[in-house]
Amino acid sequence: MSALGNDRWRASFEVEAAGWHRYTVEGWTDPYGTWRHDLEKRIDAGQDVEVELAVGAGMLRAAADRTKRLARSLRAHAEKLEEGSHEERLSAALDPGVAERMRDLPESWRVSRYPQELFVQVDRERARFGAWYEMFPRSASEDPDRHGTFDDVIARLPYIKSLGFDVLYLAPIHPIGRAFRKGPNNVPDADPDHVGSPWAIGSEEGGHEAIHPELGSVEDFERLVPAANGEGIEIALDYALQCSPDHPWVKEHPEWFRHLPDGSIRYAENPPKKYQDIYPLDFETEDWRALWRACNDVLRVWIDRGVRIFRVDNPHTKPFAFWEWLIADVKADYPDVLFLAEAFTRPRRLERLAKLGFTQSYNYFPWRNEKLELEQYLTELSTPPVVEYLRANLWPNTPDILTAKLQHASQPAFAQRFVLAATLGASYGIYGPPFELMENAPRGDGSEEYLDSEKYQVRHWKLETSAGGSPLRQLIAQVNRIRHENRALQFDRGLHFHSVDSPQLLCYSKVSPERDNVVLVVVSLDAHWTQSGFTDLALGELGLDDDEVFEAHDLLTDHRFTWQGGRNYVELDPWRVPAHVFRLTSSRRSEDARTERRNEQPHEPARPQPETHPEEP
Repeated sequence: MSALGNDRWRASFEVEAAGWHRYTVEGWTDPYGTWRHDLEKRIDAGQDVEVELAVGAGMLRAAADRTKRLARSLRAHAEKLEEGSHEERLSAALDPGVAERMRDLPESWRVSRYPQELFVQVDRERARFGAWYEMFPRSASEDPDRHGTFDDVIARLPYIKSLGFDVLYLAPIHPIGRAFRKGPNNVPDADPDHVGSPWAIGSEEGGHEAIHPELGSVEDFERLVPAANGEGIEIALDYALQCSPDHPWVKEHPEWFRHLPDGSIRYAENPPKKYQDIYPLDFETEDWRALWRACNDVLRVWIDRGVRIFRVDNPHTKPFAFWEWLIADVKADYPDVLFLAEAFTRPRRLERLAKLGFTQSYNYFPWRNEKLELEQYLTELSTPPVVEYLRANLWPNTPDILTAKLQHASQPAFAQRFVLAATLGASYGIYGPPFELMENAPRGDGSEEYLDSEKYQVRHWKLETSAGGSPLRQLIAQVNRIRHENRALQFDRGLHFHSVDSPQLLCYSKVSPERDNVVLVVVSLDAHWTQSGFTDLALGELGLDDDEVFEAHDLLTDHRFTWQGGRNYVELDPWRVPAHVFRLTSSRRSEDARTERRNEQPHEPARPQPETHPEEP
């Protein structure tokens, strides 16, 4: 441990294997070190140190009696303090190597051990960095008149790869109950041909371990997982611990559910919303041990089928003790499994879930729109103490959330929110097709639900056709490529906000841990009009000197600017490009890079530019 001053000390250690690691702290007094420190002061003062040398020799001999490995060398060194010239004895007394060995040989009664073992959970890289794409497999068909299948999802993989996503998250793929099935737009009475909500899990075809028959078979799913891996994409599944009235558990284990006085099972409610098609599980039932084991078994079935990432539905409505036990038990056998908490809840509850073992967490980013609240909230997420245990995954939309910012919004608003999510956070996600196609109609005034929500009906998305395709496709692919090419964007730490004299421009930087990659981002928060201003960059945070000349290479437009000092002009027209994403290098590094590029054979072709839409607001 190294001294920080004022009796404060610090040490660090590296961990190289995924899983839980335990550590604690031991401390002890160092009499020999104290004696040596005092001896130096006595010598400087010109005092007689004959007695002190004898004291030091005695301490060395006592330490030799406590160790076999160093006994001979310590006794030999004690003799050096007793014999030879005065200068030789002083030199031996002040030998730093001996002092170091003595420090590590404390008498047992001098050792004080912190009585608690501390834990650190170590995850693989995907826990820290990744881009998620959410889709409903039943809407993956190219034929608008046909229910999607896993084969349709496999056919969609090259498209998702072209966008640069690392994780494909699938809405629940289990059989859907028929009792109290919901119709389009969550109407309570469904027609026989309505498909219902995938979160109403379970029917006569099976429960959480089964697959909806129209999606395919277990064998079809087991072809999907390696097909995705072959494209560099991981499959994430929804882990929703709730049941439809038709779930096998309802008949087999009625004691696992809460009952009303008349004996009927209480369905889910979030007043004033009612979910008659869903029965919540009672995790505090008298038979809780069997229920908890069954939930654990469900996870292990899908792990055996190749899944290593789970998005957990509403974890804050289940007991903390359950998650602490479940995650620890699963990760003991499968340390590479990751859990994303879909917990839009009070901050302390969200943070507690992270401390219990959740790998990542949803958060309040969808509702942080103004400059000050973005700066304050993202600073909180990216600095201690929160960053020590909570990894934020930023989502501008989900199947449940179409924020007021995106309702009836134009393309610039979607582009701006995307760039913010993808560059402020090392991990982010989009509810894919609706975001790409800029679905912006809410179910009604004051509602954050989508009109004609995919939660209750099959949708057909025209993502790749020239007429009506995804207007954000090229921007998404370009930003994801930038994320993979710039290590600074792969960490939540290293985020710093800079001043810019416009309330509608947000300016921030990210620096890699090695400090060899610096990215500066300027995003317009105005989706209608051009905004401009002068930055006031904290150059020290960027690893630059006050008057240093440096290059700002805009990775979105490929324009290069030479800047000097912290005050520089920026301008953004939201209808042309939503942001500047600059890679900063000093003038010396820029010249080295240009020389290297000139020497490359053949030259790389120019990168395609983002699609522009010149329509006026």
